[in-house]
Amino acid sequence: MLDPVLELAENANTYTPLGPSDERIVTDRWVLWMGRADHPSWNVAQRFRFRPDELDEVRAEIHAAVRARRRTGCTWEVGSSATPTDLVDRLLALGLVFDDDPFAVGMVLTESPADAPPANVEVRRVTTAEEALVAAQIAAVAFGMAEPVPAPVDPEGRSVRYLAYVDGEPVASGDIVFLPFAGFLSGASTLRDFRGRGIYRALVRARWDEAVRRGTPALLIGAGNMSRPIVERIGFRAVAEQHLLLDRSTSS
Repeated sequence: MLDPVLELAENANTYTPLGPSDERIVTDRWVLWMGRADHPSWNVAQRFRFRPDELDEVRAEIHAAVRARRRTGCTWEVGSSATPTDLVDRLLALGLVFDDDPFAVGMVLTESPADAPPANVEVRRVTTAEEALVAAQIAAVAFGMAEPVPAPVDPEGRSVRYLAYVDGEPVASGDIVFLPFAGFLSGASTLRDFRGRGIYRALVRARWDEAVRRGTPALLIGAGNMSRPIVERIGFRAVAEQHLLLDRSTSS
């Protein structure tokens, strides 16, 4: 069995707590996480463990689960430990296509972030439905989604969202899910006009400080092309890889 840190870095949606409207199907061969929207990034299949001759059957099972929830597509996240080892090539041959950001690296931070955040950036925890909507609107703009999908405030504090402000204006957001051994970062988004100003670093610092306060001084992230150079400078190190493919042919 893989180390829990590596497992989380490679297959985060298999292990992170579910939101009120989320669902997760776990089998020996695959895991399917379904979030609160009909968008491939909210419907993710991962942790693949099956024989090459089982691919058609596995894909049919995932399609059936997606259709049953009236979702129209999903993302396949093929991690370093996935089997068969040539699964990416097999999926491409079946008509799946790479995501716009097709490669992610699971990275871990176990020491205080290297760079101090800018003094003019204030980061605050989201505590109200109004703030959650603002964070969702920023994410929708940053990720090109048609509609914002606000996350409800978690009263237990396992899943927390932060907003970053410049001169009192909310310009970025970032999420963290707290697990017994680490915090997993996700959902970071910054409005285009405010990128390159250290706001991402400020969001990381706020979440690191909270992880330390909770006694779990480690952060994990699945870093794509945009975030990877930033988190590398902060001090994250690579521990796993993922290839991301889109499967929009779930009607059959």
